Amino acid sequence: MHVHLRRPLAAVLSAIAVVSASACGASDAETTGEPIASGPAGPTAYPLTFDNCGTKVTFRRSPRRVLILNGTSVGEVESFLMLGLGGTVVANAQSYGVSDDPSMIGRIKALPTGGVTMNRNFDVPAEQVLKLRPDLVVSTWSGGFDAKKGFATREQLAAAGITSLVNPVNCASGKPDATPAEKTAHKNQSINSSLEFLLLLGRIFDVQQRATTLVDGLRARVDAVRRRVASQRKKVLIAYPGMAMMNANGLPAVMTGGIYDDVIRAAGGVNAFSGQGENLTRTLSREQLAAAQVDVLVVGLFTPQEKGDAEAAKLFAAYPQWRASRTRTYTVVSDGVYLGPLNAAGVEKIAEAVRSGG
Repeated sequence: MHVHLRRPLAAVLSAIAVVSASACGASDAETTGEPIASGPAGPTAYPLTFDNCGTKVTFRRSPRRVLILNGTSVGEVESFLMLGLGGTVVANAQSYGVSDDPSMIGRIKALPTGGVTMNRNFDVPAEQVLKLRPDLVVSTWSGGFDAKKGFATREQLAAAGITSLVNPVNCASGKPDATPAEKTAHKNQSINSSLEFLLLLGRIFDVQQRATTLVDGLRARVDAVRRRVASQRKKVLIAYPGMAMMNANGLPAVMTGGIYDDVIRAAGGVNAFSGQGENLTRTLSREQLAAAQVDVLVVGLFTPQEKGDAEAAKLFAAYPQWRASRTRTYTVVSDGVYLGPLNAAGVEKIAEAVRSGG
């Protein structure tokens, strides 16, 4: 989901991103004040107005010129593509180069970029956003509208007649005055959070039936895995060797908490560092990693140049005491464990390794 790392873990993998318990169908939307779409709905009644991260947004029609900011995420652009909304995108700044849905790589690359270039904070600067004249700007996090980083503010965009939207579960990310509810929603990201964003886009773009059908299908895939692996509880470690710059000790970025735990749980496992927060990625020591109980290794790919099999072999050689090292039990993922519409693919991959782990 991200080719560059430019901010702390929770924001980097908002998708990257985040959280722990599997939320009920409406919890994330309720805590952030977002409209909830559950089941087939009639046509959107415009103007559509609701609160988004404390900002009142109004859609007078389905957006036709969308700019998707980078935010080190790919979850938003993938959501647009899976809903058949790629034609509304006039500029996309999100890219990754590797995906658990290989077709995504080419589909994202084919989207227009609008000729935008990133500033030193690795997102589209204010002047370029305004020059494009979009009718909607989408950011994975509130920080995408931070003037201190050179970005257009939501107020500035509104004054220019441009609507802005933050992925609701990430309201607290990059928002100094985030409410307790927003902080809770961000902390408790889950697979459900990914699905809620699809439903929200369905309502904004008046494609509710399409969104509901897609979400029902993705949820059914995850639920089918849950039933198959209900009796499994293997210890699973998600490690991104290519993100070693995120760890103070140069170790692979080990993901825990939030959506990572939820994906692993749906696949029949338990995070090897369950209960730890996102700070673990930065502070994990070699001793802690060596002492971990690891039945299944999940190698995360960060760039297209990385080879999952080779990275798994390196980790097995470095930590031969893991049970996974002795049984050579591993799988390879990329964006399927991040906030985004590909969680079902991530769950299926991990579940297969859990089941074959002996």
